[in-house]
Amino acid sequence: MSHATVLLVGEALGKYGFGDGHPLGADRQNAFLAAAAAQGLDRRVEVAAPRVATRAEIERFHSAGHVDWVRVRSRIGEGFLDYGDTPAFPGCYEIAATVAGTAIEGLERIMAGRALRSFQAIGGLHHARRSRAAGFCVFNDLGVVIDSLRKHHGVARIGYVDIDVHHGDGIYYPYEADPDLIVVDIHEDGHHLFPGTGHAHETGRDGAEGTKLNLPLAPGAGDREFLAAWEQGLAHLRRFKPQFLILQAGADALAGDPLADLRCTPAIHARVARDVRRLADEVCAGRLMVFGGGGYALTNLAAAWTAVLAELI
Repeated sequence: MSHATVLLVGEALGKYGFGDGHPLGADRQNAFLAAAAAQGLDRRVEVAAPRVATRAEIERFHSAGHVDWVRVRSRIGEGFLDYGDTPAFPGCYEIAATVAGTAIEGLERIMAGRALRSFQAIGGLHHARRSRAAGFCVFNDLGVVIDSLRKHHGVARIGYVDIDVHHGDGIYYPYEADPDLIVVDIHEDGHHLFPGTGHAHETGRDGAEGTKLNLPLAPGAGDREFLAAWEQGLAHLRRFKPQFLILQAGADALAGDPLADLRCTPAIHARVARDVRRLADEVCAGRLMVFGGGGYALTNLAAAWTAVLAELI
């Protein structure tokens, strides 16, 4: 392989976003790419283009009914895909399918030995459930990757790390009873923030108890509190020795994000990415996928995601 890290970017992927002043706009990929280019990071990776997932690929995680619903709303081009956070617009099906398809492209490159790890800034849509959209997330590309690993690559024990400020409920609950999905999720306490879940007592169920680690932080917490939680999370991952690692590196825990109340700096992203990369090298033959996730201040997400990419390189 020419580069250990593949960067998944492109115009079609960057279109994922919502207009009319919605917090998640279609300018996020460009903000990240400008910062990455300024640091020369884009010249140190292999760049791969996006692709659209097939319906069958999306249905590795999602129900047929949900796929039908998104297709209909995409044709109509208005209304909402959920309870009011995630607007429909013309072509939203194809754009959301591009996020999922690009994630599969990254996975296939890793599993074929063409890259060790991947970074996809526009992805990590961790609120979408199997049968519905939620929280700006139409299709859950992370779930598609997890179920693709199980069904098509024979990889059972997967480590999932989520440092987005919002709890990754679209991953936690579908796999709550799955003992082979090892979860570390650090987020602002659900008593104060959407989606209101991810409490410390939620550790898995029905034989999967203890495989999930939710680490909620109080509003106003910063790097010190975050990194103390991360030490617990890293130890949890090491204990279970996953065969493949996924990191959702949301940038909305940084100070100044308009949708949350933590006060972290990009140092947390650098630290987590470094630790997860090293762990992947130790126990997963290097196999690691990283997704950008949330983040609603462009300068913040650019700083966080370039810190992540630098560590992957």
